[in-house]
Amino acid sequence: MPHMLIFGPGYTASRLAAALEAEGWRVTRADRAMMADRNAMLAAIAAADHILSSVPPAGGGDPVLARYGPALAGTRLDWLGYLSSTGIHGDTGGAWVDEGAPAAAPRRAARAAADAAWLTLHPQARVFRLPGIYGPGRSALDRVAAGKAHRIDLPDQVFSRVHVDDIVAGVCASLRAGPPGAYNLADDLPAPQNAVVEAACDLLGRPWPPLETLDAAALSPAARGFYAENRRVANGKAKRLLGWAPLYPDYRAGLRALMAISSPASESAQPSAACQPHT
Repeated sequence: MPHMLIFGPGYTASRLAAALEAEGWRVTRADRAMMADRNAMLAAIAAADHILSSVPPAGGGDPVLARYGPALAGTRLDWLGYLSSTGIHGDTGGAWVDEGAPAAAPRRAARAAADAAWLTLHPQARVFRLPGIYGPGRSALDRVAAGKAHRIDLPDQVFSRVHVDDIVAGVCASLRAGPPGAYNLADDLPAPQNAVVEAACDLLGRPWPPLETLDAAALSPAARGFYAENRRVANGKAKRLLGWAPLYPDYRAGLRALMAISSPASESAQPSAACQPHT
């Protein structure tokens, strides 16, 4: 039975854990309390043959690497993964970025450093660079329904996104095939955020929010930072080397699928990706 240790089982990693368990994997979820117990974590690292971290940088560094980096580097593993961000590339003026694009976002320096450190930590390391993540409970549909959606008057702003279950499928694909390295997991259709909000409104039968300037919208600093960046994310490497393709290739398909969720039980349903170990 393959054994996956997951540092930081949040929104995405928890769905991965459930998919793995459905395939018969043993999964150890290392939450904040467990990660603070050094002896427990060293034992868990030694027991696992697959390890994933979804813990973001904090305080200018990666807390998992700071505390357990040497142990991870010295452990014999079949597979090591890290959930990173395409935000390390910063604003490209709408140009495409692939895995070879430089990290050029000063405000994401800690993330870029963690990304690079995980890639070189172990011979079996894989880094998955993710754009905006959406899925059940976390999508434009939820923001529209809550009256919190905005349309910002930035006609040239475009970005990529990915459905959470497509991340799970991409990580699962890397357990079966593909060499170590960095992989972008993004949908096929980068698009303006306004288009996503408008599609969500149409599906819900709600009027579109009025166009606002960035200042008038009174967004949080994090949201303002999002609108300061403009890029398209290429996913060809994951398709070629992992045999992966997004089940939801654009935001329309993803939103329609989320609309089909009609009960609490189905909202927690997990993806059907086959998560077999890499051989």
